[in-house]
Amino acid sequence: MPLPNHNIYFQEEETSTVTTTGDFLIKDGVEYSGTHLLIDLWGAEKLDDPELMEQTLNNCVSACLATLLHIHIHKFSDTGGLSGVAVLAESHISVHTWPERDYAAFDVFMCGVTKPLNVIDILNDAFKPKDIKVKEVLRGRRDEL
Repeated sequence: MPLPNHNIYFQEEETSTVTTTGDFLIKDGVEYSGTHLLIDLWGAEKLDDPELMEQTLNNCVSACLATLLHIHIHKFSDTGGLSGVAVLAESHISVHTWPERDYAAFDVFMCGVTKPLNVIDILNDAFKPKDIKVKEVLRGRRDEL
């Protein structure tokens, strides 16, 4: 998923097929409860705009084929930073921003047949970061106990 003029530290596996078994998923023979993405945006813009953040979270939910239950955004008066969460039927998307450092941290955790990696393009379009770092964790893996 190349982003022009950006550094992105993540490569999506295009060949993996995800299937379901009850409430869990199976990808490449590994059973897990959901995908948890830890996303850092560096050199990002407009990280103090609560309306933009709410619209961006809505866009992320739609792009991921998830079900929105509630969004809450809080703006801190001292720094202008934001903390927010989109509560989903399939889990959540949370965010914390440090506009004074042009940095934002997003957690995207989704269960079920969703497309959590689709948030990357949405976040890139909204906040135009210079660098994006993504770490993917498959939650609920019994093989890693």
